Amino acid sequence: VPAEYGVRCGATVSGYTKKGSEVTFGIKWPNKSKKSCTLDELIKHNGIDRKTATLLLESDVVYCTKYLPVDTKKFGLPQTRQRVYMFVWQPDNGNFDDDLGDYWAAIVKHLESDVRHSLESFILPVDHDNIRVFREALNGPAGRNTNRSINQAPDFWDEKISNANLKHNKIARQKLGMEDRARPQTQWGPFGEMQVPWHYWLEYMKCNTQRRLDMLDVLHASSARDAECHDSNHSSFVWNISQNCSREKHRQAKAGIASCITPGGDPFIPNAGRTLLGCEKLLLQGIPLFRLQLGNETEVQLGDLAGNAMSLPVVNATILAGIMCKQLRREHIDSSNSDIEKTLKDVNETKPQAQLKSACTSKFVGETTDTEALFKELAALSKQAVESSIWCTCETSGKTSSSEMFLRCRECSMSVCRDCVHVKQGYQVDSHTITEYILSNEVHSQEEFEMKLRSIMPANLILGRDGVNEIAAINKDKYRVAGLSDYMFSLHRIKRDRRKWIALYYAREGRIGETIGEFKFTIGELERKSEGAAAVIGVQGELTSFFPAKKKPLCYGPIQPCARTRLCQGESEMTWIAKAPDTEGSLSIVGSGSTQSFRKQVGLTDIAAEAMVANSKGPQKAHFKAAKARGESRRWHYADNWKVWPKELIIDDGRMDDSDVNVGGTYIRVGCLHTFNQNACWIRKETDSSPELYFLIKPDVSRNGPDSCIISSSSCYGDISSILATLPWEWQPCDALKEELQNVKVATHSTLELKHMKCLALKTNFSVEAPKEDDSAVLIKMNGLSTTDIDDLCSRDDESGSKNVVALNVHRGAKVQQTVRRYNHLCAAPFLKHAAEQGVKYDLKLDSTWMSIQQPGNVFFGRCQRTIPPRPEERWIYDDERKEWVRTSEIMASREYFSTLQSAPQCFEFVADRKEGSLTVKCNPKVAAHHAAFGLIEGRGEGMERDVSLSFRLLSISQQKDPVLRRFLLHNCRELDETSVELKGNFDLYERQKKALTKMLNIEGGNVDFEEIEMSEQPMPGSTGWSLVAKAKRTSQLKGGVIADAIGSGKTVISIAIILKGIAAARKRSKFPRKSSATLVVVPPALISQWRDEIKKFTDELPNVLCIYDDSSLKSITVEMMLEADVVICPVDLLEAKNYMARVTRLATGSTKEFDVPKVPSNTGQVEKSGAQGVWIPASSQDPYGGANNANNQKRRNEAAYFTYLYHDYISKLRQKSFKGHEKGIPIEYFEWERVFVDEIHECLCTTKDELSEAKKNNSNDKSGFHREKNRRAGREFLGITTKDIARRPLVFRTAIFGLTATPLLDSTNRVIELANLMGNAYVIGLSSHWRRLERESGRDIFLSNFLEPKQSREIRKNIYAKCQDYLDFACCKNKNEEDMEGIELVEEVSAIRMSEDEGELYKSSQSGISPDSKGFGIKAEDFDPTAGHDISRFLRQNARLASRGKKLVQLCKQILEGDEHTKIVVFADGRISAGHAAADFLRNEESLGCTFFDENDSVEEQNKKLAWYQYADVTAEDKKRPRVLVLNFAHAAGLNLQAECNNLILFSPLYIGDGGTTSDPVADASTELQAIGRVFRPGQPKSKVNVYRIHVQGPNGEECLDGQLIRRNTDEETIQMAVNADD
Repeated sequence: VPAEYGVRCGATVSGYTKKGSEVTFGIKWPNKSKKSCTLDELIKHNGIDRKTATLLLESDVVYCTKYLPVDTKKFGLPQTRQRVYMFVWQPDNGNFDDDLGDYWAAIVKHLESDVRHSLESFILPVDHDNIRVFREALNGPAGRNTNRSINQAPDFWDEKISNANLKHNKIARQKLGMEDRARPQTQWGPFGEMQVPWHYWLEYMKCNTQRRLDMLDVLHASSARDAECHDSNHSSFVWNISQNCSREKHRQAKAGIASCITPGGDPFIPNAGRTLLGCEKLLLQGIPLFRLQLGNETEVQLGDLAGNAMSLPVVNATILAGIMCKQLRREHIDSSNSDIEKTLKDVNETKPQAQLKSACTSKFVGETTDTEALFKELAALSKQAVESSIWCTCETSGKTSSSEMFLRCRECSMSVCRDCVHVKQGYQVDSHTITEYILSNEVHSQEEFEMKLRSIMPANLILGRDGVNEIAAINKDKYRVAGLSDYMFSLHRIKRDRRKWIALYYAREGRIGETIGEFKFTIGELERKSEGAAAVIGVQGELTSFFPAKKKPLCYGPIQPCARTRLCQGESEMTWIAKAPDTEGSLSIVGSGSTQSFRKQVGLTDIAAEAMVANSKGPQKAHFKAAKARGESRRWHYADNWKVWPKELIIDDGRMDDSDVNVGGTYIRVGCLHTFNQNACWIRKETDSSPELYFLIKPDVSRNGPDSCIISSSSCYGDISSILATLPWEWQPCDALKEELQNVKVATHSTLELKHMKCLALKTNFSVEAPKEDDSAVLIKMNGLSTTDIDDLCSRDDESGSKNVVALNVHRGAKVQQTVRRYNHLCAAPFLKHAAEQGVKYDLKLDSTWMSIQQPGNVFFGRCQRTIPPRPEERWIYDDERKEWVRTSEIMASREYFSTLQSAPQCFEFVADRKEGSLTVKCNPKVAAHHAAFGLIEGRGEGMERDVSLSFRLLSISQQKDPVLRRFLLHNCRELDETSVELKGNFDLYERQKKALTKMLNIEGGNVDFEEIEMSEQPMPGSTGWSLVAKAKRTSQLKGGVIADAIGSGKTVISIAIILKGIAAARKRSKFPRKSSATLVVVPPALISQWRDEIKKFTDELPNVLCIYDDSSLKSITVEMMLEADVVICPVDLLEAKNYMARVTRLATGSTKEFDVPKVPSNTGQVEKSGAQGVWIPASSQDPYGGANNANNQKRRNEAAYFTYLYHDYISKLRQKSFKGHEKGIPIEYFEWERVFVDEIHECLCTTKDELSEAKKNNSNDKSGFHREKNRRAGREFLGITTKDIARRPLVFRTAIFGLTATPLLDSTNRVIELANLMGNAYVIGLSSHWRRLERESGRDIFLSNFLEPKQSREIRKNIYAKCQDYLDFACCKNKNEEDMEGIELVEEVSAIRMSEDEGELYKSSQSGISPDSKGFGIKAEDFDPTAGHDISRFLRQNARLASRGKKLVQLCKQILEGDEHTKIVVFADGRISAGHAAADFLRNEESLGCTFFDENDSVEEQNKKLAWYQYADVTAEDKKRPRVLVLNFAHAAGLNLQAECNNLILFSPLYIGDGGTTSDPVADASTELQAIGRVFRPGQPKSKVNVYRIHVQGPNGEECLDGQLIRRNTDEETIQMAVNADD
């Protein structure tokens, strides 16, 4: 009985049999009164043994099954993934004993192929564009947001505040025998401190918690602890650091194998210093990543896809076996074999596989030239190669460091840039002897040098037959090179490396088959030397045959070059050499002095050594005995002096002839960490008579064997050709301190000179041409292709071979990859060489000018429906069954749309001509131009296409610069002229306010031009790495701006001044029936009366001010009053006012039915992801299509989309109506306003996840629910934030729209783009693909958006960042108010109190969803995983309701009132978790205090009245009797002026908005707290001191709890800077 049942409904259970018996036992029903029961209940009641019994089910159809365990390691994948597959079949004639499953299992087993390549062979090259994008994201806002939270974490090692994960790390260290505080790899500390090895990706390490960093230290020490010691910095390991430390193994049983790829796993490769990307996890599953038609899925989504997928080779094997098993059974029955496996082998022997077409030919067509001149030319460039190469790990993925200063170690040559070395977070350099180097951007430029190499390097090489035969004669063709002279080596790629450049040439079977040989050019540093030694730079050529890995007997692991030649700079002679057989000799190696061994350096103790001995005496006793008999006890036990290595090694070399290099002398150990394997390097310094030599430990990188000591002329063990001698693996440096072990046998390496070896450059009959001046679409053309080449290219698009001219499909479809591979092999290198030498018609340089494109005569750019087919229209229908409105489209419309997409013109076309023997690449920039223009004009109204100009450039993708990812800044108006306005009485604007007024009036007057752009990038298929970028551009006049002055700096009075400046003109423009003279002011509900009072305070020139609190107040206002008003003030959430939408519906349609009234969506909308976790780094993953597969998510989207559709439809109908002047209650949306102001504009842009539907339900029962304060969705709908066409928005204005905020929260491009769109429809590149669409798109459109939108290239991302900052420069201003705040001191105090023991238990028990062993005082908000069902709201509510918190609140209030009994106190709390209710209850229960708090049923007008009690002085006796304390929810933090009467503010609990995991936004939370403080700390505060108290509840023994974590997060300086975006 399987543990999980797969029984279909309706099956009849007739009985069961016991193991070893054929007797059928009957089934008894558990309970006669029960009509149904579960199968589990049935089994328990009848006492059936699950493990041995078999259930008998009656069925009309008989099925048989066969189980088979499989492991991905047996199917060629370097991953341990063990699964059981089941084969189910219907047997012939209902035969239960049918044996077909045996044949299926036999085929699956026969298809097994042990893994031949380690994990490193499956990951992407470090300079792949996917990796470059990943690292760029971690260097940008996403990484910075995550790093900020990391930097606020206290000491993980502090048991008082740490969570349950700490014990796993401590247990792991104890078992390992590692010092408690040893941190050799990361040197991590609290608050983000860390220093990591210089080859680690620093940007990734900054996003890892202290727990993970400590895990890296533990696993690193575990690698060293093994008796066969390995250094994880130099050997292949894969560690899943998402696991707990005590559960993750530091190595798998088989070297080079990763543990099982799981969703949420984070595999780390220490010797590469990097994590595995999601796309690489797909490759490890055997899934052909580059054949998948992926959209804009994130790396975490791809990783989850890989973790949930089955391994493709295994799936294919089981399916293929299922297809073929019947045929195998027939053949087996016909044979005389008794064993199925033998039949399988016989079948393969009698039916051999067809042989690959060979590319071998003894004669190459074309001219050949010796490459000696090429070597000389490259040697002359070697110094430039070193200067333009990689000098820091931050450059390894293609980026060039922004720093011109580099630090290089004089001993080990390690180098890093200045930007990556910081005291708090950076690379470890303390152990190195540093010299500073300055490399200017011109000298260090990789683009220029790469173009030089491409122009020099030949496209093809061949090897001389005599030379290859000469190598084959060594040791009976030990290297298996015979026949390589019959292959052509084609240029595969040119890449930048550390202090060198590399050009790779590959020879392949059948031209594009498997690689069988490699010729590698190395230009630059050929041997690594210390600073004092003579540099070895130049060019080196190395030949490697891959036949040993292709033909039996197979050779596993790295294959060494079989021949090489070298030409150093300044030399003229070059010689080819091959490795000769090793000779044996002996050396005397005597050590003196003492230094720490590698094991001691990583923190291992005697416990580790003792554990090795115990293991050999215990469970591994028999294995140890056998190893000891083989003389391998060193692989089991440490040496007795394992902690000490000698400081000096004195080597006596008496074994060599005068012609050989004498390795004798004194070698001194250097202290450089991480550069050398096991930190082991002893240097013999250079003298006049002897070169510098190095004593190193060479790692077996794949860990198939132990590491061995070597003597080399290079300090890099990877320079194989520099190794002079190899010591036995048993010898360890500590042996040099023991006299009996100082005489050592060594293998001496020597070389043979190759007299006849030649490498020739082959100039084939291929020729490349690229027209420079013509108007044709031809970009570049290859001539001289053979019939075979053309057939290879055309075989998938012209199977019959009948067409002379064939348009190749290189864009979409299953066969595209094969065509592109053939193109890459034949054309990519020649095309790149031609472009480097002669160029193409479009300049590929980064600084090339944009080329303009004229508008076509027949259709404007962006309006071509053939290039950009319109999506099928969706219409709304009511689903009676579901009782909801749903979207639908015409039957087959989506299929027809996709078909139209397939036939749409492409930017690049590949055309093969059989007759000419040519391949032509055509480029049509107009296709890209249409896409760019479409993004700029789509949905923004008619006629805009006439103003658009188009241009384009052809770019090299690899040479595109990384965008500048600094935080966005808002600048002041210091350089502008002043504009004055007359205010009431003695009031006057400050100088900075007059300048801000100037800026905003310029915008309103249409005097500020802004260049709107959109870009479309179309990559050229293949490996040329070119892409065409089109730019659509139009100049518009800004119609809106943002006043982002500091809190209390007078943004309201500036707004009033703007109104006053235009009031006369506005009154003239007032016109019946819709044009009002009024300025519409949209504010948070609590600010309506305050705005009215401010207007009255500063001017008498605006007498007609209308306040609309809700629908009730609107009913009394006539059309004439609206048209003649000067200012109309309304709440931003007016759509939620009772009866308001019913009024809109009735006046627009005449309907009074509730069914026709659209309901404002209850959810706040799509949540923007701002951090790296969950998007780039594994955490709680986000659904690839925004939850489109989740029925509830899509239901919410449908609700939002339907509301928007209906709301806009009603507005359109409403505006077509005509109302009389005396009619009352006409909705706001009907009128056209002079201008619009939106106060606290950031609140509509910032998205949080309020569970408002839950709040309604819970608040009706008790006060435990989330208090409903505001629905930002209602505000966004009212402002029309997602409607690009401002004429169709609910609020229409004539002159301008302005936003006011002190904390704009512009920490991402998305928010800037959205702000610009709201403020008058200014278009910032990227708006067309803005994430906000997810709030209302259908599942179909979400999929299409992800599928059709190309990933943004660096060029586009660079322009997005630049244009965002441009917009902020043109449209926004932020002035500080230092002169207003002189003499006012802000005093912040954290007031701590400890919870009781009983409260502590409640605190821990409220951690819903957290495992019992993880609950504790150190639990963090991020530890709650909403995707795993964790409920953080219960925990937050309990934290807010702690009695100790209330006690401290009461103490603080009494303390303040003792000093001044008449003062007023403001308390802010988080209404979302009912903290406001809790604070109010604590105060009301104290007789002498009490408080004022908004009731749920208070109208907006009543709320404004209560606020007024605390804004003005007490006058009446009734005023003086009121409570001294006002409790407000943070939702009311923005905009209130409470400074006149209040100078004491208490933050009841630190603010956290989120559901745990990565759902919170620290910048938004810090901003809200700043806004709260700004209610009293602002100009106009009469007191000299403002006191802010933060209540901090600690654990019973002073442990830091959630309060401490959040207070530190919300007061972090960098977070606050991100919130205010000030440039100073």
